[in-house]
Order: sequence, then C-alpha cells, then structure tokens
Amino acid sequence: MVEFNLSLRHRFANMDLDVALKGGAGVTALFGPSGCGKTSVVRAFSGLLTADTGRLTLGDTVLFDTEKGIKTPPHRRRMGYVFQDGRLFPHLSVRDNLRFPSSFHKVPTGQEDDLIDLLGLAPLLSRRPATLSGGETQRVALARALLCAPEMLLMDEPLAALDGPRKDDILPYLDRLKAHAGLPILYVTHAVDELARLADQVVLMKDGKITLQGSVFDVLSNPAAMPFLGVREAGALLEATVAAHEADGLTRLHTSGGALYLPGVTANPGDALRLRIRAQDVILAKTRPEGLSARNILSCTIEDLEQGRGPGVAVVLRFGDQRLLARITDRARIEMKLERGQAIFAILKATAVSRGSISG
Repeated sequence: MVEFNLSLRHRFANMDLDVALKGGAGVTALFGPSGCGKTSVVRAFSGLLTADTGRLTLGDTVLFDTEKGIKTPPHRRRMGYVFQDGRLFPHLSVRDNLRFPSSFHKVPTGQEDDLIDLLGLAPLLSRRPATLSGGETQRVALARALLCAPEMLLMDEPLAALDGPRKDDILPYLDRLKAHAGLPILYVTHAVDELARLADQVVLMKDGKITLQGSVFDVLSNPAAMPFLGVREAGALLEATVAAHEADGLTRLHTSGGALYLPGVTANPGDALRLRIRAQDVILAKTRPEGLSARNILSCTIEDLEQGRGPGVAVVLRFGDQRLLARITDRARIEMKLERGQAIFAILKATAVSRGSISG
C-alpha cells in the first residue's frame, strides 16, 4: 500500500501554513472554511507550491525535502489532479481527452475500457466538453487523471460547482472510484455530506493549522468538530448492514447496538451502509418512551457531555461499539440530571437519517 507523509511550513501574506499529515489508500479529506489552507496543501503535494520548509514522501520516494535540497518537478510527481472545473481540452472529444495520457506513457491494455465502464462514460465518448453537464465533465476528468497512472489522486473541491441533483448523480461514481482505485486520494471539500459519504480520514483545518484529524467516524462524533461543521450539520456516522427489506416498505438494518428501521433503502441484503445522523435530530429520554410514531429507539450510554459557548450541550452517546452525537440545551441537561455513564434512550425519526455510501 502506498502511503504519503507531509510536513510543511510556509508563510503567506495573510496566513502561516503549518501542517503535518500522513495517510494511505482511501480518501483523506481536508475540510475547513475558505482560506484556511486546504488548496495550498494540495498544491504542495502537486509541486505547484514550494513550501519554505518541509518534507514530502510518497511510498519510498522523497518528492520534496528542503534540508536535502530535493524538489521533484510537478510533471514527475505521478499525481493525478482533478480541479473544480474539470479542465478538459475543449477541441477534443471525450474519447480523445481520455487518450491524451497515452501520448506520454503506455496505458495498460484494458484500463481505458475499465474506467469507461466504472464511470459510465460510454454514452459520452463522441461528445465535446462543451456539451457535457458539470457532473459528466468531472467524471471524464477523473478518468483522464487515472489514465495518467498516478500514485496518488488530488481532488480539489471537484463537486463545488455542481448543484444538488448533479452532485447526487456523481457521488455514486465517486463511491465506485474509492472502492476500486486502491491509491491514496486527497480530497478537498467544504461540504459535510461529501465528507460523511466519501472520507476515510478527516483533517479539519483553520487558519493554516490542523485542529483535529482522525477517522471520519471519530472526528464527526467529536464535539470539538461542531464549530467547523456547524450546529445544524454536526452529527455522527454509524456503520450498518442491510438485514432485510420488510413487507411494509421499511428496511431492517443491523448495527452493533441493535436494529434500525428506515424507508427508501434500495441496497441489497448484506450491503454495508454509512448512516449520517445529525445531532439536532436526536431526542433523549431517561426511560423508554411509549406511544411514539418514531420507530428507532436506541439504548445508549452517555460517554461524555461537552458544554458549548451558548445554551447548547453536546452529548456523546455510546451505541454498541459506535458513537452517536446529540445536541440539547443546558437546561434540559440540568432538568434530566444527565451525567457520564448514565443509561439513556435516543429517539430517531427514520426520515431524518441520511444514507451514505455502500462499502465492501
């Protein structure tokens, strides 16, 4: 497995960039507000930014080291780069855009056809970029980047220019790419839904510094991430497996803490899903409630309580071997006499649970 390791410092006019991160196969997502340094980190990987000091390795290769005077030029770094706008050659057809990398190196037999199939490009091959939708353009750009035989893929907000429906169209293709590419992917985004669906590792950035990093499950369930994600979007991820589609249209999902019932699940029994549950959609009860329309009442344990800057309190819940996050008022915490280690019930409306990528 190819791994990367980066440490750098660089002074800009309005910010000092100081980061250190490492990772391997899968998606490492850089998340944070505009101007926090995410794109600068990507540019440092690609060689388009030369840091004041630092070191970058990819596998056993040292690509940049200021102490040793090593600076591999961008065209020799074996990085596939996908920008926001795709940047296809407008005078070439989709087919010729895909064949462009073969001008520089030998593309393995069958790889082009495999990517065409993986990313659903067959109907587009004879068309010019000007006739493609935003999502179609990004799929072609992804295929072209992979045909350059990269050892790492850099994706700088590739869905930022797409509206909701177009983003929904391309996300399943990114799921496929993640499952089949088998190489490190550095993914820049400011969208929580992309983070929750695609990321394996998350790096939260602010003002040129890393403030929190770890697995997507650990980071999203950490109250410290709330200021970055926003209180409306903050929440945890659960891993679940489709157990059965039941006669009334609900699907029973298996989790480490018990069963969940959701509508509209089209995945097959045995498929693994990510479930995104926003903290604001979780209701807590000290005793198991009765007579509710909500179908999901989860038995949990309070792992931690974190007071916010305002009247809110983040409650970290242990559910099986996973974590949920709830957001309540401090008044509710006081009246319910909540404390660490206490047994509690979490109530979820089935329609409030977002279903993410299928893995496996």
